[in-house]
Amino acid sequence: MKSIAEILKEIRPEFDFAAPQDFISNGMLDSFDIVTHVSTLDKNYAVSIPGTEILPENFQNLQTIEALLRKSGAKL
Repeated sequence: MKSIAEILKEIRPEFDFAAPQDFISNGMLDSFDIVTHVSTLDKNYAVSIPGTEILPENFQNLQTIEALLRKSGAKL
């Protein structure tokens, strides 16, 4: 199973997602990237992230993405 950071790196290889920051405010992820990321997370972690949870604040950094996955039932 790939880590969240590895998945993000595949989507946007030009950025370092390991450092804690705000991926949205810093322009590292846009809305298309988030949709792509959700699809990959769903497959990689065998979850289904509800559309109501696909909000920018749930994709600000690795911790918020991990919290979203846990809320969606992923075993990390």
